[in-house]
Amino acid sequence: MNLSNLTPAEGSVNRDGKRLGRGQGSGKGGTAARGHNGAKSRSGYSKKIGFEGGQMPLQRRVPKFGFTNINRKEYQGINLSKLQELVDSGAIKDTVTFESLIENRLVRKHELVKILGGGELKATLKVSVHKFTATAKAAIEAAGGEAISL
Repeated sequence: MNLSNLTPAEGSVNRDGKRLGRGQGSGKGGTAARGHNGAKSRSGYSKKIGFEGGQMPLQRRVPKFGFTNINRKEYQGINLSKLQELVDSGAIKDTVTFESLIENRLVRKHELVKILGGGELKATLKVSVHKFTATAKAAIEAAGGEAISL
């Protein structure tokens, strides 16, 4: 390093260019680099989401169909095979509660849980969650366990 190749630190020299709207002599007076007329030249302008310059926005052009039930309940599904994995790994012993599922990060605390019949369950478990499918309930009881709905 010598005097011929010294440069200021990155970001330390900051020139923002000319100040806008400070009179004609500044070279950026008058319209203050906003051009003439139109929405973008006005104070308080902010582009609306989906605005396409007056053209009918895509959101309004595409056809709408179907129905959304506002009272729908979403359940987080957990298969029997997943419960068997937890037993095999030693994470759960003989009871499966909503709290134990939260601890094992299978569900979040404000979700509803439904046990699904996918996979095979060999362990005898006392399972207490919000809902069960018919096949899951039958499989739990066939393995000598108990299915309790919250």
